[in-house]
Amino acid sequence: MMTTRSQDVPFDPEAESTPTTVESLLHELDSVGHPEARFAPSEADDPVAATLAAALRNLVGDDEFAFDEGMVKQNLEPVLVTLVALQERGTHGKALMSDLAGLFGADLSPGTVYPALHDLDDEELLRVHEMVRTKEYRVADEEAARAMITEAMYQHLALGLFFYETLQRV
Repeated sequence: MMTTRSQDVPFDPEAESTPTTVESLLHELDSVGHPEARFAPSEADDPVAATLAAALRNLVGDDEFAFDEGMVKQNLEPVLVTLVALQERGTHGKALMSDLAGLFGADLSPGTVYPALHDLDDEELLRVHEMVRTKEYRVADEEAARAMITEAMYQHLALGLFFYETLQRV
């Protein structure tokens, strides 16, 4: 089971009054050697693609980057919650699988994606609306979804910063 971290807990333990935000975490990245990184999501027809493009620009600039399918699969539940949360309207499983393939290069089978969606519904993080030929997914519990995404972000950022610091010492 994943432990959650309160949004009120700051990333920088010395900055007790600083709330955790994407901007504050990017500021932390800036302070460890990425001064060119800036968070500036662009307006686009596809909020998911725009958000991912902004994140990758902040991290790697114009360099090409490819996600590891195994990492996406290991983190499928928070990735799915994030994809659903970024949609202005609900989305369905086929569209989510298309986003996973198109945005992350993760060609995951329905036997992998749909059980994760069912688990998120069982955990009441997502709400499923039964339609005639499909199911539409929406975030059901915004606070729990935000906590899940925040915890995943902290885990990956901390591990990434550990790797970065190691590279500075070897």
